[in-house]
Amino acid sequence: MTPSHIAVKQGFLIARGTNITRLIVTKSIHCSLKCSLLCTPTKINPSGTQYRRPLSIQLSSTKAKPKMTDATNHPLSGLWQPTQLQKLHYGADSVKQHLLSCLPKESSKAFIITGNSLASKTPLVKQVEELLGSKHAGTFSKIGEHAPVAQLDEATDLVKKDESIDTVISIGGGSPIDSSKAISYRLNEKTGKYLYHIAIPTTLSASECTLMAGYTQSDGVKTGVRAKELVPHCVIYDAKFALHTPERLWMSTGLRAMDHAIELLYHPTATEMPARWLTLQSAATLFDALPKYKQNPKDEDVITKLQLAAFASLGFLGYNIKGGLGLSHALGYALGSPYSIPHGITSCLTLGHVVKLKAQDPAAAEQVARLLPFIGESASGDAKADAEKVGDRVLKLVKDLELDSDLRNYKVGKDQIPVITERATGGQKEGQVYDAVEGLVKGLFV
Repeated sequence: MTPSHIAVKQGFLIARGTNITRLIVTKSIHCSLKCSLLCTPTKINPSGTQYRRPLSIQLSSTKAKPKMTDATNHPLSGLWQPTQLQKLHYGADSVKQHLLSCLPKESSKAFIITGNSLASKTPLVKQVEELLGSKHAGTFSKIGEHAPVAQLDEATDLVKKDESIDTVISIGGGSPIDSSKAISYRLNEKTGKYLYHIAIPTTLSASECTLMAGYTQSDGVKTGVRAKELVPHCVIYDAKFALHTPERLWMSTGLRAMDHAIELLYHPTATEMPARWLTLQSAATLFDALPKYKQNPKDEDVITKLQLAAFASLGFLGYNIKGGLGLSHALGYALGSPYSIPHGITSCLTLGHVVKLKAQDPAAAEQVARLLPFIGESASGDAKADAEKVGDRVLKLVKDLELDSDLRNYKVGKDQIPVITERATGGQKEGQVYDAVEGLVKGLFV
């Protein structure tokens, strides 16, 4: 079955854990990477790593023997390691129907992590509290955009006080989900146990798919932690919950999911199957369904398709990941928390331009060009031209959705161009890569 034939029927899916711990395809061989953003993790203990992104960038082609976890295209080889995800429910009213069955034990006590808007302006948090009944141990609703560390500290202290809490339920976008992961990470450092995590996403940012937890330091710089145990155990996609998400936020995080899908195509450890096959389907669905959502933001089937596309954009990378995702993500971190720009918007600003830049790299262009038939375009056989066409389609989608394509609406001065470029290139101050990224950043100013 080819990727274009992959389809999911509307309904409820339960993806239960398996005994598969790794899938290795052939042996590791030489590979070549060009202009790939990498993030070198720094170990803190056996259970996880602390990281900043990005830390380094490779400028030219290299001929080095890859580790077992690298994926190669010619010939095909790689490693897929599924995460600890046990269940994925989707469909309208999924929370009401399945939340209690997702708890790990009959005696479980759950603590809710969410943001102020969801708690004060929607009925969603109260609904979850009522569903939990006596199993509800408390709610922290002060998590802000980009997960500021001060709020993370406060929430962690509250959870620490109640030893009966074994479960955290995150409701919202990337910030509540990442904060829940970070709280679990911190508790494990103190007690040796991670929290069971049930994620109820209300955006398309796909934080529920990863083993990383990003948050913002007091100086405004994004940092974070990672550990295999941080991947949520259960994900519940409920279209009824997404109806309360502002339309602009929903669509812009759809571009964030597109960012994941496309950058995974040329990520060095993304496997051909299932990662790339599913990211191709993800991007195709996002291109098709985001305009339909704009026309009718109350269509629950379209919302559910977008939720599934968000999961497919990142959820099948699995544990086999090293480094950051790519240049568009690196620019997103350089632009996001330091200037209070939502990450969905940073993807709107950068992704199309990054794809056109990556088209200069034959290996990346070959992978990006695979997307054309999935979005109704014919491939010319010229990988560079075809990849540039994908970049143009991304830019057109941003325009059609009436989302931001430049920095005019944000308080970022042109004097910040070298600062942003240096952050995005891992501290570089000159050179071919620096110049290319600087040119891209300059283009975001009007």
